[in-house]
Order: sequence, then structure tokens, then C-alpha cells
Amino acid sequence: MNGTPTPGREPDCTEVVLRLFEFVDNEAGPDDCRWIQAHLDECGSCLREYERDRVLKEVVRRACGCEPAPEQLRTQIMARITRVSVTRTITEH
Repeated sequence: MNGTPTPGREPDCTEVVLRLFEFVDNEAGPDDCRWIQAHLDECGSCLREYERDRVLKEVVRRACGCEPAPEQLRTQIMARITRVSVTRTITEH
């Protein structure tokens, strides 16, 4: 699953949460940004998750400045975030 909703179907919270970091980092494509934003406009739970991710990114940016993380570290962190997000989302429903 790539996280993109099936055409003609509203995205669910799991799909949105899996794509939030791309959205926060402005790495999602224009179509993905539109459906993610539309979902956030309607879903308070996902909007709160987005706000936490956005604040976390800002805190890390302030603390780390412009020092880039090694690619291997980024890969490990993203894998763990995905695992935690999926586990938490599944257990919340």
C-alpha cells in the first residue's frame, strides 16, 4: 500500500497518518497534499496528530540546526515511526 486512497473513496485515518511526515516535510505530491489537507479539515484526531508532527519537526529543527542526519539513521527512524503509527492507529480503533 502506498498510502494513496483509492479514487472515488475517502481516505481513512490510517492512510493519512502514514503520510503525515511527507505532508509536514512538503514531500507529498500536489494530489496527495489535497486529499491529506481535505481529510485534516474534517478530522480533528488526524489534525491533532498533524500538529504534533509539525511541532516535533520544529523542535528538532531548532535543536539540531542544519546538521544533516546520516541516511541510515533517517531510514531507521522512519521505519520505527511507521511501525509505531500503524500499531497505535490499529489499537485505537
